[in-house]
Amino acid sequence: MMKALESELSINIIASIVVSLLFLVAGFFWGKYKERRRKFGRNLDEYDFYPFTVTRENFGEFSLKDFRLGMHYFLRNEDYTAARQLIFIGEQNNVREKLEPAEQKVYAHLFDKYDGRKIADDTAEFLENYVRIVRLIGKSFPSTGVEILLHNLADPAHSLITLENNVTGRHLRDGTTNLLIDLKRRQLLNEEKLNYELNIGSRKFKCTTIPIKRKEFGIVGAICINIDANYITEDVLRDQQKIKNVVPQFSPHRHAVRRKYSKQGRIRQGP
Repeated sequence: MMKALESELSINIIASIVVSLLFLVAGFFWGKYKERRRKFGRNLDEYDFYPFTVTRENFGEFSLKDFRLGMHYFLRNEDYTAARQLIFIGEQNNVREKLEPAEQKVYAHLFDKYDGRKIADDTAEFLENYVRIVRLIGKSFPSTGVEILLHNLADPAHSLITLENNVTGRHLRDGTTNLLIDLKRRQLLNEEKLNYELNIGSRKFKCTTIPIKRKEFGIVGAICINIDANYITEDVLRDQQKIKNVVPQFSPHRHAVRRKYSKQGRIRQGP
């Protein structure tokens, strides 16, 4: 009788241990599943309320109405990826000032729920290598009328973070508004912003804008190259010293070329 009770007790204990282990394993994998759902989700443009539309004039336009829909949706339904993309777009478009006071509180709740503070920091870190690229390219062509700059579109009000060979009169920490909207419009239309003309006063520029895309947030920055079309004809060719400085920049043997210049600014013939 005692042996039977001991045997039954042992079986119950083993069964309890097995069940506990099964619950532990199930809990582990459920936690992993929840973490995966938290970190990975759909892209925002897969939702009907993606907050950018193209007007009849093919102009990209931020939609506050769709932004509101997305804001309320992600408070009720969790999607870590799409919600953070929505927050990023909201910050790009200064949405805090566009929402009503009651909606600002809703947005603040969304911002806290999806850890919005880290989005700008992550973007700045993501752009660090682009900062280095822009600086090195700019320093490779000094005094040539070729300006190169980098925008961090996580902070449109102070987006200009790197500037080399300033020819357009911009300043670090200057903001941008039309650039962001134009890049969004072109993204929706699958267009590039290449070799377009820009006039600032009497000066003409040949420009190219290269959007920087990040899988999680879409367009997060832009590299802009601006070439002053007046610089060579009006500034350099009228100044012998500038000729000495500019021409060697385009030679693979710039130091040898510079040594060949005479005091009159002409290249000597022969070795």
